[in-house]
Amino acid sequence: MTTQYTPKPFAGCLAEIQECRDNQRLYPDQAKLALLGELDWTEEHLLSGGKVEELLYHEFLRTKQSISKASGFECGDLHDKLFDFQRDIVRWALRQGRAAIFADCGLGKTFMQLEWAQRVHDHTGGNVLILAPLAVSSQTVAEGTKLGVHAEYHRKQADAPIIVTNYEMLEHFDPVAFAGVVLDESSILKSFEGNFRNTIIELFGKTPYRLACTATPAPNDHMELGNHSEFLGNLTRTEMLSTFFVHDGGDTAKWRIKGHAQNDFWKWVASWALMLRNPADLGYDGSQFDLPPIDYIHSVVAGSKDLCLPEHLFALPAQTLDERRSARAGSTNERVAEVARIVATKPNEPWLVWCNLNQESTAAAKSIPGAVEVTGSDSREFKEAALMGFADGKHRIIVSKPSIAGWGMNFQHCANVVFLGLNDSFEQFYQAVRRCGRFGQ
Repeated sequence: MTTQYTPKPFAGCLAEIQECRDNQRLYPDQAKLALLGELDWTEEHLLSGGKVEELLYHEFLRTKQSISKASGFECGDLHDKLFDFQRDIVRWALRQGRAAIFADCGLGKTFMQLEWAQRVHDHTGGNVLILAPLAVSSQTVAEGTKLGVHAEYHRKQADAPIIVTNYEMLEHFDPVAFAGVVLDESSILKSFEGNFRNTIIELFGKTPYRLACTATPAPNDHMELGNHSEFLGNLTRTEMLSTFFVHDGGDTAKWRIKGHAQNDFWKWVASWALMLRNPADLGYDGSQFDLPPIDYIHSVVAGSKDLCLPEHLFALPAQTLDERRSARAGSTNERVAEVARIVATKPNEPWLVWCNLNQESTAAAKSIPGAVEVTGSDSREFKEAALMGFADGKHRIIVSKPSIAGWGMNFQHCANVVFLGLNDSFEQFYQAVRRCGRFGQ
């Protein structure tokens, strides 16, 4: 009687090899047994037609992954105001020590980062710094009172258990004085100059506990995850690219994930980051976070004769960036009039008017009675007071740009959003919409 050899799937062999290698490190007293297991599965892999290159790649990946191991602590009971999924995420982040929470807008990242900061302070006795976009800082302090977390807003170094400040104030703080740091809306890193990004990574390179929170970690390309990895002390962006990515054709500026590295890349990301759009993604009851559908209504305004090119009877579709800017500038009056008309249809309800150009913002504020305009040239104090005033119901209508007020603010009391102008960033559009379209709407 002959027994036919039935090879196991290649992925299974590689997974078993990896487990044996991990066991050699985790259980030294059984290292020899684990080594024999690795050799057996290696033989199985090769007899099944597997390639030596795959074995070498997994060994290379293992050495790279060793720097992203958990370095945190186990915590006790967490605040009962947190949902069950929020408590489990906070426990995981504390256990990791350096972690990223990529949770969609409205899932309570502020609560989670405040509870994380409080537990780090309780465990270490050290202070924790929370960096946030403008106006979000005051909102974070207010949210802390709901959890019994005493967070203070400061614009320069101070002695307080949990300090919240704006990214722009970072130069006034000593990173050595903090046991933990939180980056709220951490995807904002790519909006800053490269020097600022590098400064944050360097300043907190030795901070024991680090947390990054955002709903849009990589809106343009997976390689943007390297910013978070490097901040958290895992692979640098360069190391990540060399490990998992390859140049796409002859364009050295474009990278794509290596075909055989797809699963390993996401396993590596999952070792330091957690991502969800709804608690149901992780097996929890997400029914409370099922939002009603958003009604998108398109309004078309008549074009101006001024938009027509010489020797043309009609305006042609804008192709180049300059032509599109010209079309936007040339149709400002018509679009402002339409927005003012739309806002007037609901005179007793809050409205959030998003603009793209300065002239759009100025014209809209003048044309809409009671509108409060927030611009980039306004003082930090005015911006914060105006945005918090809108959140608290003091102001009924706010006119601003997504680049100024489109990050982190909770405006779920407002169900009416109108875009007077748009740019090419889907991330900014998504974030701007989700200031209002979120849990609690």
